[in-house]
Amino acid sequence: MLLIKNGKVLTMGPQGVLENADVLIGDDGKIMTVGMNLTAEGAQVIDASGKVVMPGLVDAHSHIGGFDTDSGVQDLNELTRPTTPEIQAYDAINPLDRSFTEAIRAGITTSAITPGSGNVICGLACAVKSGGHSLASRTLRNPIALKAAMGVNPKGVYGPRTAMPMSRLGVADLFRDYFLKVRDYMKKKEEGKSNPEVMPKRDPGLENGVLVLEKKIPLKVHCYQHDMMSLLQLADEFDFDVTLDHALGASDFYDEIAENPHVRGVIYGPLGAPLFGGEGCKLDIECLAELDRRGVCCAIMTDGPCFVPYMIVTQTGEAVRAGMDELRALRMITINAARIIGCDDRVGSLEPGKDGDVVIFQGMPAVDTEARNTATIIDGRLVWSENAAE
Repeated sequence: MLLIKNGKVLTMGPQGVLENADVLIGDDGKIMTVGMNLTAEGAQVIDASGKVVMPGLVDAHSHIGGFDTDSGVQDLNELTRPTTPEIQAYDAINPLDRSFTEAIRAGITTSAITPGSGNVICGLACAVKSGGHSLASRTLRNPIALKAAMGVNPKGVYGPRTAMPMSRLGVADLFRDYFLKVRDYMKKKEEGKSNPEVMPKRDPGLENGVLVLEKKIPLKVHCYQHDMMSLLQLADEFDFDVTLDHALGASDFYDEIAENPHVRGVIYGPLGAPLFGGEGCKLDIECLAELDRRGVCCAIMTDGPCFVPYMIVTQTGEAVRAGMDELRALRMITINAARIIGCDDRVGSLEPGKDGDVVIFQGMPAVDTEARNTATIIDGRLVWSENAAE
């Protein structure tokens, strides 16, 4: 057992903020209780006096374990054809990649790892913890979404080849073509129940689209500015749920985003990316406060390893600087992010029965410019501490 004592506990759950409180994690790695003056015979004790105790951070959009920043290898980008719905990020992840160690130091305990955005339909995304034993044991959920991309990325890959899509027209057409095929496949499968002769041969790529049209997983879409409106039109047309990933320029479309029932969430960022012409030329992190006010579930991403893990807290601080309440902002890298990726039953808040993923900050993250993570706990096990690192 592990007992964290005397911290300012940001539960991100029904108990809210507790001063001088404790968190008790059982031998099974699950949170047993959160409260005052807890004791547990034989437990390892961590004194968090004067520190902030909160859920492990959740990065709702990442590529760590599949992009090698040293060699330039991108095992999460299969750029041989513009629609690859049958592939899955899980198959490309190196669980020993140093990016996971860097994530642990920054306090990120769970990452939504997704294929890259070079294709229109990119493949399945999964949720993986930063530490643990095998990749299988670290995987919270697979799949969590089907990744897709609009705009500059697929255009930039296939346009120079004089191949489709070289325009937004082509991107939208490939979206429609894929989901029309999925619809037809579903119809034939239904007909095949009573007439086996018409049952289609199993197609893994179309099966993954079925998960989207049956709303078992959302479509997780790389999109900026007016591409978000094209995406929402497609979501209405085919009746699937979406997450808007990157979402730069969302401030131009508050009503459309907030009022569309297919929007599961907005995953914003990363700040610090070089701006480019067209859809990637607007930074408006102030949009998060307004979207949150309108009831949209918002999160912040690192896009790792493209950007360093500690940027997740830095960006949250920018949201606070732009007018967002600090606790509402911290929800974007804990419970909101967990909810958007469909893992809030396991992570994102400190509640009995949830995974014992905890970080301990010196100073209030996103508010105190000198705040730093001092310890990271995953499944009730201390996997990194500032003192041990010294």
